[in-house]
Amino acid sequence: MSALPDAVSTRALAPYACDPDQSRGRRHPEAAAPTRSEFQRDRDRIVHSTAFRRLVYKTQVFLNHEGDLFRTRMTHSLEVAQLGRSIARSLRLNEDLVEAIALAHDLGHTPFGHAGQDALHECLRAHGAADADGFEHNLQSLRVVDELEERYPRYNGLNLSFETREGILKHCSLAHARQIEAHEPGGVGRRFIDRTQPSLEAQLCNLADEIAYNAHDIDDGVRSGLITLEQLQDVPLFERYRCQTLDEFPHLADQPGRRLLYEAIRRMLSQQVYDVIEATAEALGRQPLRHVDEVRQAGPLLCFTPTMRAESIQLKQFLFKNLYRHPSVMETTHRARQVVHELFERFLCEPAEMRPRFAVRGDTARAVADYIAGMTDRYALREHERLTGQRLLA
Repeated sequence: MSALPDAVSTRALAPYACDPDQSRGRRHPEAAAPTRSEFQRDRDRIVHSTAFRRLVYKTQVFLNHEGDLFRTRMTHSLEVAQLGRSIARSLRLNEDLVEAIALAHDLGHTPFGHAGQDALHECLRAHGAADADGFEHNLQSLRVVDELEERYPRYNGLNLSFETREGILKHCSLAHARQIEAHEPGGVGRRFIDRTQPSLEAQLCNLADEIAYNAHDIDDGVRSGLITLEQLQDVPLFERYRCQTLDEFPHLADQPGRRLLYEAIRRMLSQQVYDVIEATAEALGRQPLRHVDEVRQAGPLLCFTPTMRAESIQLKQFLFKNLYRHPSVMETTHRARQVVHELFERFLCEPAEMRPRFAVRGDTARAVADYIAGMTDRYALREHERLTGQRLLA
C-alpha cells in the first residue's frame, strides 16, 4: 500500500505523542484504511454512531425542555474537541486522537445529566451483589463503543483502537478495572490496577473537559438568570477578564446584551489554554520522554500552573454552590432522579416494555441500565409518562 497523503502524516509529532502507525491495535484486527490514520478512522466511527447523535438531546445542567440554547452533551463534546485540538497542536500531540477521545468521552452519560447518573448508580447498587459497584458513566462510554453500538456485521461496538478506548475510560473503580482485566488482560483497565497514566492525549482531554464545562456553565448560568455578573465578581478567574474587557471596551458596562460576558469568557478560556501549554511544556522539559510508554510510567504531565489550578478550583466551588445547588436546579434534579428510579423499577419488573434487543438479555438489571443510559432526556420523559401516566417535567 502506498504511503498516506500529507494530511495524515505523523512526521511533526513529538516523540512522546501517540503515533497511529504504532497503535496497540483493535480488539478485532482490521486492515488499515488507505486514506485515514487509525485515529482518524476512530473519530469518523464515533461521529457516525447512534450514541453520538443522541448527545444532542442529552443535557448538562439544564434539562432539554428548559431552553433551546443551553449546552447539551453534543455541544460540550464539540467544545472539548476544539480546545483539545488547539492545545495538542502546540504540544505536538496527536490532534486526531484528542478529537476522537473528546467526541466519545460522554457517550455513556445518562439522560438528565449527573442527576440521571446518580439515580442509575443507586438503582444498580440496590439491585444486588452482581451490580453492587453501580454505574460509572466513563465505563458506560466504553461499553457503548465496545458492545452496545450495532453497526458492523462481524462484531459488536465500534472496534476502536486501544489508544482511543484508553482515553474514553477516564475514571474506573478498581472492581470494574479488574472485571475489564479478566476479559482483556493487559487492556484498558490495567492502568487502574497498576496506577500508571494514560497517554498525554488522554490526559489532555481530561483537562480540556474541565476547562470547557467551567466556561460554558458560567454562560448557561447567567443565561438562565440563576447566577449574575455581580456574583461572579467574587470569582478571581472570571473577574480579572471582566475587568480587562471593561478597561478596553468601557462602553460595554452600560450596553444591554451579552458581549461583556462573552468577551470575558473568551479571554478566560484563552488564558487557560496558554497556561496548560506553558505548564505542560515545563513539566515535559524537566522529564524528557522518548516514547508514549514512558508517559504511562511517569506521573501526570498535563497540568495547569499552581495559580491557575487554584483559581479553577475556586470557580468550580462557586458553580457548585450557586448553580448546581441552586434551589430551582435541585427541584428539577429531584424530579429527574424520580423518573430514572421509576423507569428502572418498571423495566426490571416488565422487561418486555423495553426494546426487544434489551428485553431478551439475561442480565436484566444491566440491560435496564444500558437501556435507560442510552435514552435522551425527552425520550425518558415520554417513556415515563407512557408507563406511569405522570408528567413530572413539563
